[in-house]
Amino acid sequence: MMMSLNQVLVVEDEIVIRASLRRLLERHDYQVSEAGTVKESLEKYDIDTFDVIISDLRLPGAPGTDLIKSTSVPVLIMTSYSSIKSAIDSMKMGAVDYIAKPFEHSEIIEAVARIIREHPNRRGMSASGSGDEDAPISGMIGSCPQMHELFRRIRKVAQTNSTVLINGESGTGKELVARGIHDLSSREGQEMISVNCAAIPENLIESELFGHEKGAFTGATATRTGLVEAANGGTLFLDEIGELPLEAQARLLRVLQENEIRKVGSVQSKKVDIRLVVATHRDLKQLVEGGQFREDLFYRINVMTLLIPPLRDRGSDVLQLADVILQRTCRRLKAPTMVFSEDANQSIAEYSWPGNVRELENAIERAVVLAESTEIGEELLAIETDFRPDLQKTVSLATNQAGPAEPIEELSLEDYFQRFVLEHQDSMNETQLASKLGISRKCLWERRQRFGIPRKKKTTMG
Repeated sequence: MMMSLNQVLVVEDEIVIRASLRRLLERHDYQVSEAGTVKESLEKYDIDTFDVIISDLRLPGAPGTDLIKSTSVPVLIMTSYSSIKSAIDSMKMGAVDYIAKPFEHSEIIEAVARIIREHPNRRGMSASGSGDEDAPISGMIGSCPQMHELFRRIRKVAQTNSTVLINGESGTGKELVARGIHDLSSREGQEMISVNCAAIPENLIESELFGHEKGAFTGATATRTGLVEAANGGTLFLDEIGELPLEAQARLLRVLQENEIRKVGSVQSKKVDIRLVVATHRDLKQLVEGGQFREDLFYRINVMTLLIPPLRDRGSDVLQLADVILQRTCRRLKAPTMVFSEDANQSIAEYSWPGNVRELENAIERAVVLAESTEIGEELLAIETDFRPDLQKTVSLATNQAGPAEPIEELSLEDYFQRFVLEHQDSMNETQLASKLGISRKCLWERRQRFGIPRKKKTTMG
């Protein structure tokens, strides 16, 4: 029977240290097994089924480095400061890292999380080289059944050259899935070009995707290579394809049907070889019925479909993600290593996270910036309030630039944003709306998704 994810084997002959490590790891949702010697670990367990092995360097009978020769599972070596040279030698023998005793608790937890994240494909591999199909994809974290199934399907579709449609709410990590598909495919050594279709102005998206000839339109002062051509030989990832204008949809269909592109303003076509991966949080069938998405293109891209579960449906994954994001954020912001309080962990587990992983990342970054100690309390996460400091700025800017509006104190900040967009989107394009609101087009698009305000689109098929 296959063991669940996040299995750690601790090999340490000092019982006190071994017990302490076990308690620490279990508090961070790892399932821990233990042994006192290399011999005991090999006799007692199938060590190929662990995610990571933590072993003391000096053990009775045989050194911890002997485990490296017996498995493809990553081995983290523990050693005293006086044996650093031996630890470095162990890395030359294949240990993924070493950690010096005495170590901080956060140091060992961070090291284990990083090793599992960076060596997801090694777990469970046998001498024949085959591994678990539902083991994590590099850069992705998750142990719930839905994520197991997603990892399995990513590996399966990566071996084909078919177009893949990724469905998932905003903030669930659709680009990470696309990257996993690319990295596991035969195109791994080639470029993966990522494009957010909602972040490019409608009047520029065809030029951005397919390129243009000099003089094709006002401002086209030189010939430009498009992103589709830049992805030749590799993978093209189109995020939020439901926002692609109909004219660009027709050009994309030609790429899929004929394997060729024609720059804006050109009469000549050029062959391209791309693997297309697309993503959306919207129901494309409904867009087809409403005339906002080409039916023929829909059937071309709906060959293989992957569904990313929202964070609220992933159980304890949210706590594992939060720990990893917290440590990563501390490193990026050059802040001291921090931990969540028990109240903070409870709030993280109970909150529904409508913005998914992206909202979790933003909440943690805000908490790290505001923290005055190494423990992050529930209040710093601010996940039970609708207040958004940047939206306060948005309201102020919009009020100053767009003329009189209902007094702010009579509206919530979210209500104000929604009302402003709904009242002005018929007379303004996306660039103008974003400018009046004092935010970027990408920020405007993200808030549209959060509040469920679709962008006005042309309905003629042309």
